Amino acid sequence: MKPIRLKQTYELLQSYKLFENPNVIISDPTPASKEDLLTFHSHDYINAIEVFNDGNWSQNASNFNLGPGDNPVYKKIFDASRLSTGGSIVAAKMIESGKVNRAFNISGGLHHAMPNYAYGFCVFNDPVIAINQFLQKGLKVAYIDIDCHHGDGVQLAFYDTDAVLTISIHESGQYLFPGTGWVEELGTGKGKGYSVNLPLHPYSSAEIIVWAFKQTVLQLINKYNPDILVTQLGIDSHFNDPITHLNQTAQGFESILKEFAKLPYPWLAMGGGGYDAMAVARCWSIAFSVMSEQTISNKIPVDYFDKYGVDNLYDIQIPNIDSDYEASTKSYAENSVREIHKLIFPTFGIR
Repeated sequence: MKPIRLKQTYELLQSYKLFENPNVIISDPTPASKEDLLTFHSHDYINAIEVFNDGNWSQNASNFNLGPGDNPVYKKIFDASRLSTGGSIVAAKMIESGKVNRAFNISGGLHHAMPNYAYGFCVFNDPVIAINQFLQKGLKVAYIDIDCHHGDGVQLAFYDTDAVLTISIHESGQYLFPGTGWVEELGTGKGKGYSVNLPLHPYSSAEIIVWAFKQTVLQLINKYNPDILVTQLGIDSHFNDPITHLNQTAQGFESILKEFAKLPYPWLAMGGGGYDAMAVARCWSIAFSVMSEQTISNKIPVDYFDKYGVDNLYDIQIPNIDSDYEASTKSYAENSVREIHKLIFPTFGIR
């Protein structure tokens, strides 16, 4: 989760000269205000993170799930977290005002953070806070999370409302943190049927992931007909990722992005997980090219190759999975899709 991922992505985009397109705007983030953070997080939690900003974690850090492990206290934790969250807020405001129709904050997508504690490398939940910007304007939002991990914090925030449709496609919680994201997590009250989870078996291929996405997500978005599309584009689903177990490829990732691009809604995208730095740089460059409607070559520019030794944008060597095991992963995906059709589709009048 180190910021080097963002630097390497930015440098690859620069190497491809994608920022030189006249339709592209680069905007500096503004740190999120406490008022912004309070739309999801508690006073006590926000104040604690501010206290920990000097890197001293001695003052009851464990009360907020901070300390050694996934959520370390580090110097400038409050400043850095406000800045990455602020990037998503700036992007949301630019879309809401009509200044742009698409925006991408690669430092955002920190979907695990909870109201009162840090979780899964995430301090402040910028997807929730950005979505709240839209809700304050009376807009309806579809949030699609393709990170390998379940988007649990975002689901929690909007579990009881139909103003946000949350969809998470992820490796099953049976095998991966945070252990949630079952199809049966449907939402409550007015939100029943507006929380959608599509768990997948470890080592599901790109073909299976894209198939499951097309069998469920697109129909739901179109029936919901949101004012705004918000996507979390974590690429820890990539087969090279060191802490997860799906077999997504750059090509499969691009297929999903192209489906998002066909939709007629203003689009806010955020980064998220991804722990193989070059998979992150390559795939988020693909995402940016799709969002900005630019074509880039498979051959990595020479200046980037000389620095990082990466040849190709797309994956060439893709893992081979035993045919019997692949059949099991397909069966698991089919079952998840079938359950969504049974439990969720009737809410939207989809047959």
